[in-house]
Amino acid sequence: MEESTLSLVSNLEILDTLSADSVQEIVGSYGSFCSATLSLLHGGDASDLFSHVQILCKHGLLSLVRDFFLKSLEEAFERNLASKFWRHFDCYSNVGANYEIELQQVLCRALEEISLEKQYQEKCLLLLVRALLLEGKTDSDVEREYLFSKYQLMVSSVLMASLPRHFPELLHWYFKGRLEELSTIMDGEFNGGGDDASQDKDDMDLDEMGKMLHRNGAMDIDESCLQGKFTENNNLVKNIGKVVRDLRSLGFTSMTEDAYASAIFLLLKAKVHDLAGDDYRASVLGSINEWIKDVPLQFLHALLAYLGETTSYYSPSPGLKSPLASHPSACYPAINAPSEGLVRWHLRLEYFAYETLQDLRISKLFEIIVDYPDSSPAIEDLKQCLDYTGQHSKLVESFISALRYRLLTAGASTNDILHQYVSTIKALRTIDPAGVFLEAVGEPIKDYLRGRKDTIKCIVTMLTDGTGGNPNGSGITGDSLLEELNRDEESQENVGADDDFNTDDKQAWVNAASWVPDPVEADPLKGSRNQRKVDILGMIVGIIGSKDQLVNEYRVMLAEKLLNKSDYDIDSEIRTLELLKIHFGESSMQRCEIMLNDLIDSKRTNHNIKATIKSAQTGSEPAETGASMDILNATILSSNFWPPIQDEGLIVPEPVNQLLTDYAKRFHEIKTPRKLLWKKNLGTVKLELQFEDRTMQLSVAPIHAAIIMQFQDQTSWTSNRLATVIGVPVDVLNRRINFWISKVYFNS
Repeated sequence: MEESTLSLVSNLEILDTLSADSVQEIVGSYGSFCSATLSLLHGGDASDLFSHVQILCKHGLLSLVRDFFLKSLEEAFERNLASKFWRHFDCYSNVGANYEIELQQVLCRALEEISLEKQYQEKCLLLLVRALLLEGKTDSDVEREYLFSKYQLMVSSVLMASLPRHFPELLHWYFKGRLEELSTIMDGEFNGGGDDASQDKDDMDLDEMGKMLHRNGAMDIDESCLQGKFTENNNLVKNIGKVVRDLRSLGFTSMTEDAYASAIFLLLKAKVHDLAGDDYRASVLGSINEWIKDVPLQFLHALLAYLGETTSYYSPSPGLKSPLASHPSACYPAINAPSEGLVRWHLRLEYFAYETLQDLRISKLFEIIVDYPDSSPAIEDLKQCLDYTGQHSKLVESFISALRYRLLTAGASTNDILHQYVSTIKALRTIDPAGVFLEAVGEPIKDYLRGRKDTIKCIVTMLTDGTGGNPNGSGITGDSLLEELNRDEESQENVGADDDFNTDDKQAWVNAASWVPDPVEADPLKGSRNQRKVDILGMIVGIIGSKDQLVNEYRVMLAEKLLNKSDYDIDSEIRTLELLKIHFGESSMQRCEIMLNDLIDSKRTNHNIKATIKSAQTGSEPAETGASMDILNATILSSNFWPPIQDEGLIVPEPVNQLLTDYAKRFHEIKTPRKLLWKKNLGTVKLELQFEDRTMQLSVAPIHAAIIMQFQDQTSWTSNRLATVIGVPVDVLNRRINFWISKVYFNS
């Protein structure tokens, strides 16, 4: 508006300086120029246009000529071209997938029509440029660039002013359909579709296409050199390229790129979902990156070449280089020297793929960790994605939400929660070796477990049991979680030691140069990420808050386990104790060590007592009791160092009682002045029950043995009488006798 006003003022000033004859000449020439312009724009003859332009320019009215001609072009374009162009799309306001083929035809026809009309207007504008050149007062390149830029701006303004609201969606659906078709073709080629003979015949791929495009120019593709599937592929790229070129010429450059970019990204997203799936045992990042290079990047290279945007650089800008591309040839196998635009596209596609896979894996992280370590490849993929995108906070927020919804509930057992916690620590340690984000993820689990009454017991069981506290475990001796953690810690320490040993001054400078601060989520009290080390056992103990509580619980469980042993095999318990001493110190485990020593001493004492009894009985008659000392193995406890043991009254049968008395007497002789005080309710009794039709061998508690042995002499008892003989309350007897009812009668 301002430019037009200045031009008008300038033209008026010129008129003030002219004579009457000159004004008359100008008026006549201007009227004829206007008529010739309108005739030219409507397809008529404009042979006298040049002379009228020369007269007007001679009097310094160049701007008047330009303004009128451009204004006439704008009115003709708006009246005849723009309205007709938009009418093609009036009936497609609710376009969908069912209209893709029809839309493709309509869009191509509409673009072809308006492009032909636009080319005619450009020829008219070129005639004006030539007329101005004949005057000799303008530079050809400058004048041409000025007029055509003004015209192009006018075309874009007119179309944008009347743009239907649904047109961007039409473009999206067009490119989506065409690129899906192209992806199907290219996927088949790059995945080795067809037999070998067909493959040899159709060996020309997009590599050849790219080279041929560079040789033959930017605006055309020599289809005579193409064969087989690639001819179809090339035609499709050419058709898409024509649409893109025509849309750009109408001023829809940004809208067009957004449309085919969204289509490419939708294809890429679908491919990532297809490759990733729910199988976490294989890495998919490599396949995704290969597909990006094989399909969208090759298409974009061909498209940019067709559009004349293949200016190559022997060395792309370092800032644009893909982080996965150590060498350009490996990154762009079919492209000798990628353009900067292609490198930018690669970075955009790669980032989108990493972010999409990252979001997929984060949404399924709970299942991935449940399957760990089988799901290690998925964890490694997630680590690479997060290193690329830096969106660790998204992982923390999503996983905490999943934990609260799926794990930290009343329906989940404490054992399951603990095992998931350990798997979480191991998996996230791969992603975040410093444990910065693990702290944030683990805090809700620890808070929840502190409210469970059986947490300490489950932790101790998980650390000391052969199955790691997992009922589905193998139960292999020595396969406890504690041993696994110890091996894990040793390997970490060895790696750290090697790193320290191999670190020289040069490496120290490299480390200093690559230093990055801790994220904002990091706890400043835990030290720098370079000094941290994820201690799984320490994090588990941190749930309880005190190692003394864990040691006391372990002591109680160890006592129960040792008292239930029918032999003196404590190798696994000794191994576990040694591991615990490494983590908790020898002083904390001293009482537990004495308990194990009691078993070792008991084995030796038991052997000595039996040996002395056998030597004393040599040559004499067997004892009248009929019970041999060989059937008795005693566990002798140092009561001051064991947890309090519940003592329940129990009267054992006389033969057994006599055997215990003889054993205690012999012990006192050997260990004077020490004496044995029997805990008759503890231990295990091995029985063999003989019936008319079968024999049963059982290992039972002493009270069960006392009950069943009373039936050797008397086949029928009342509850009160049997309870008195055994020395237990009637209610206790009734509970215990149910054991024999289920064993004898229901198994008969």
